[in-house]
Amino acid sequence: MTPRDISDLETSSKDKPTPKVGLLTMFRLGLFNMGLGLMAVLTLAVLNRVMISELAIPATITAGVLAIPQFVSPARVWFGQLSDSKPLFGLHRSGYVRLGTALFGLAVFIAVQAVWQVGSLVRTNQGWVWSGQTILWTALLGLILAFYGLAVSSSSTPFTAMLVDISDENDRSKIVAIVWSMLMVGIVIGGVTGKKLLDGIGTAGVETPLESLQPPINSVFILAPLVVLGLAIIATWGVEKKYSRFSSRSSFKQREDSISLGRAVKILTASRQTGIFFSFLAVLTVGLFMQEAILEPYGADIFGMSIGDTTLLNSFWGIGILIGYSATGFLVVPRLGKQRTTKIGCYLVAICFCLIILSGFTHNETVLKSALVVFGMATGIATIGGISLMLDLTAAETAGTFIGAWGLSQAMSRAIAIVLGGAFLDIGKLLNLPPLQAYGFVFALQAVTMILAVVILDRVSVKEFKDNTKVAISTVMEGDLDG
Repeated sequence: MTPRDISDLETSSKDKPTPKVGLLTMFRLGLFNMGLGLMAVLTLAVLNRVMISELAIPATITAGVLAIPQFVSPARVWFGQLSDSKPLFGLHRSGYVRLGTALFGLAVFIAVQAVWQVGSLVRTNQGWVWSGQTILWTALLGLILAFYGLAVSSSSTPFTAMLVDISDENDRSKIVAIVWSMLMVGIVIGGVTGKKLLDGIGTAGVETPLESLQPPINSVFILAPLVVLGLAIIATWGVEKKYSRFSSRSSFKQREDSISLGRAVKILTASRQTGIFFSFLAVLTVGLFMQEAILEPYGADIFGMSIGDTTLLNSFWGIGILIGYSATGFLVVPRLGKQRTTKIGCYLVAICFCLIILSGFTHNETVLKSALVVFGMATGIATIGGISLMLDLTAAETAGTFIGAWGLSQAMSRAIAIVLGGAFLDIGKLLNLPPLQAYGFVFALQAVTMILAVVILDRVSVKEFKDNTKVAISTVMEGDLDG
């Protein structure tokens, strides 16, 4: 074959339309989110349990340092813009996904080593004592977890932006349904695997020697990040090169470096729709996750459930979410549209909080579990509808920046929601409300919050967003927004 023949083949290859993402590739992409689910179990289940129960580190300190990864989420906007403008290893998204995964895997292992140091000091002092060493190691642990949060942002934001790059409006709901379902699968697998690997380690009321705790837990925190890195590589291998429409959609194909962070933020804020949707995501997230801190205590205080039984409550919610995800992405959104689907999901979630309150009057665990399955399905409908709409409210030229902004809204709102759930429950108790009324107060507030989310959603217009953003991008490229 002559050089000319090769050149002709290359030219004809470039002229071919970008293929559509198949179902198998969608599931392969979901492997990355499955890995994130596994990591969530490590940090919010295993590490949380070890720090509080085994090492007697105060819950406030534990919750504070484990919340730090959420509070560095403003960096998502910068990482998104970076993936828009600066290819890594020749790719706009995949390089960031893989490097970020390797870094957060390393960070979580180092974090565990810092935890052992803090736990050792607590045991030496026979309780928590504010000393120079304790403050130093706790601060170091916080810094490590801040780096962990930055690494997660540097991989998850470009990954979500890649979903925009490789999809069209009519198939995004299917990709979102599959990829986010795999996140829940990862959490389930992580929980089951963690129970198998760590079964019999740590007994309530009995102090387990550090020498017995460290080897098995260190092994899990070595093995899991390696598995997650492997999943990230498999998930992204060849996908961006084959399916990405980033270059063809971009109006500045050869001028990628010309959109700086400042210009990207100007595009981000060009339409009032950005602020409206940002507010919607924040309110939706608060409405969904205010229960995260109080659901298990609700089962204990109202239904008299054991620790094991209350731990399983999230499984019923998770099962409902998986059903909601798959049904919404493949059946509901294609028929009703993204905005209408999201609105219906919000209304259903509000009704479900009323059902959860009513279940308390029955003192019947089966009624509560059934209500949680329905709540999970409603959450799945609202989430998939909202995420699908989010991807539509994303400019192709600065997809990473927009995804970073949406991720910032969700991460900060989830952290705030968890704090608010506990705070409102305490307010109810301070008002001397009976337990059911105190918990019902929080659930009722969540129902009201979901109605407020619908009110904001009614003001969202994808057409207005696209029109305004298109004008802003043209203006930026002409240099009129330089200041």
